[in-house]
Amino acid sequence: MKVVSCEIVVIGDGPKVEPDFGGVEPLPLLTVHTDEGVTGMSEMFRVPPGVARSALVGNDSFFGSQIIGKQFVHPEAAWNQLYESMLHSNRRGWAMRCLGALDVALWDIYGKALGLPVFEIMGGSERSSYKTGRSVQATHITPYATIVSDAYDRQTILRQQVERCELLAKEGFSAFKVEPLYSSRETAVELLRLARKALGPEPALALDVGYGYSDHATALWVARHAEEYDVYFFETPFSVDGTSAYARLSSMTSIPLAMGEHASSRFELIEMMDHGGVTVCQPYATNCGGLTECKRIVEYAKLRGAVVLPGNWSTQILGMATNHLAAYSPITPYIEYAPAQIYASPLRQEIQKLASPVINGKIGLPTSPGVGMELPRELINSFMLDM
Repeated sequence: MKVVSCEIVVIGDGPKVEPDFGGVEPLPLLTVHTDEGVTGMSEMFRVPPGVARSALVGNDSFFGSQIIGKQFVHPEAAWNQLYESMLHSNRRGWAMRCLGALDVALWDIYGKALGLPVFEIMGGSERSSYKTGRSVQATHITPYATIVSDAYDRQTILRQQVERCELLAKEGFSAFKVEPLYSSRETAVELLRLARKALGPEPALALDVGYGYSDHATALWVARHAEEYDVYFFETPFSVDGTSAYARLSSMTSIPLAMGEHASSRFELIEMMDHGGVTVCQPYATNCGGLTECKRIVEYAKLRGAVVLPGNWSTQILGMATNHLAAYSPITPYIEYAPAQIYASPLRQEIQKLASPVINGKIGLPTSPGVGMELPRELINSFMLDM
């Protein structure tokens, strides 16, 4: 079997739905075609379409020149070869996101060719072997719902995010992450208080302030007050350009610190675990270099007593790939999930209908060959952007 082409189209909600409020921003969609008719698909979160095409489309593109017309090899072997080819160029940023999307698409092809779900050919599920504070379940995946609001004034944050928590709790969700972005430290703590009061003591509750603090005193004040509400993790209190601020804060709070959504390889996460005190790693299955690199992140995190909670503030195209990482990983009690039913995004809603359903707060382990996500051409055409 040979790869014959890489195709990219761009889909999205368009300018009417703001991405920070749940809309799908312009999203390159990668399809890898083979001479046997087997295709693999992935999305490319926050990669400019021009960058995606120059990296993957055509025999003269950076990655395309190395795989198009070539015999299909095991995805891990392909990843290693492509990564080595980047030695004198760029092993971070958009290049790694492009490699990550290609890696997911190659795993998709490999699984379809063998007639097996990707997680089974990654090594199978180890989910019954470990406990991670919250028990890792062998039979299903547990999503935590990411909650944002339609505006970031104090009143809307407190009212709408709590209401959305309550709505999803009624649907069976048992884990939540609130995001009081662009707000004061007092608003962040008040949101935690109200959410915990509404949800009760059992559900997991996490806090994400979106790199919002530049000083240690503010972050520590929030962490100390948040401890009262049994916060499962505190995500990106600071920028991730260095480890010192994370290391200092982690030594002064009992709440685990989390980061990793924009990490472009295992090395950034290792640095944060070893020198920043981070114990919750949140790689995106494409941003960090693909499922091949995610497997390595799981192994490195396991050795350090950390957990891997894969991130996803994109669509369930990425979410379906994330399910395979979670099914494989023994240290993944939760995955991030952006519930389309609470956001005004038509594209997010249509894609969620095609993905593995959340039933009573749980997602079953994947059973379809490959990644298990196929988009009808009609849907793609309906949301295609001229970019």
